[in-house]
Amino acid sequence: MGDTVLVVEDEKEIRELLRRYLERAGFTVVTTGSGAQALTMVAGGVAALVVLDLGLPDVDGVEVLRAARQSGQTPVVVLTARGSVEERIRGLELGADDYVTKPFSPTELVLRVQAVLHRVNFAAEPAATSFGEGRLLIDDARHEARWDGGLLELTPTEWGILSAVASVPGRVYSRYELINRVRGYEFEGYERTVDSHVKNLRHKLGGSGPDVVQTVLGVGYRLGLRRDP
Repeated sequence: MGDTVLVVEDEKEIRELLRRYLERAGFTVVTTGSGAQALTMVAGGVAALVVLDLGLPDVDGVEVLRAARQSGQTPVVVLTARGSVEERIRGLELGADDYVTKPFSPTELVLRVQAVLHRVNFAAEPAATSFGEGRLLIDDARHEARWDGGLLELTPTEWGILSAVASVPGRVYSRYELINRVRGYEFEGYERTVDSHVKNLRHKLGGSGPDVVQTVLGVGYRLGLRRDP
């Protein structure tokens, strides 16, 4: 079997539906309807990815999301009935890598899980590249980025955005282009979620964040550093 996916969903029928579709796609699947149990499983590193319902009966799903972010780089696909733009943005700001609202297509969810894991596991180039006279170092093979010598703890989506803009320094990438490239499929209507990920990425870069990932008003984002020779 392939990567293990943890499905955290309090409705048994949905859990079993997702299990069937994910197993059919080649994943190993573990499930739970308990937020408390999910916290234990996330801490134990049982899964390569978590599909998480925010509306859990015992523990707020947001706590599980925070735990996944704090325990490492386990990607999270949020699944919830909370369909407002504000809730989607909140989940993304807390570190979710994708967001699916109910009712949903199981086939689409599997596609999103595959896209997230693909960008987590894909190593494009073996060599590290430096920018801005060594201030930024991007190692595609290790999926690591360093700023002023310190390792950046990036979510898979933050990594994807930084890697994308760094691929051609100075080139402006539209929000649609970034979300399409980073997610691995068309993400129509949700380009604005890129702003939340960029905000988090800049925060991790400290005071220089807005100068490293620059906003081009009305267009998108670009890397504000030159590639070192």
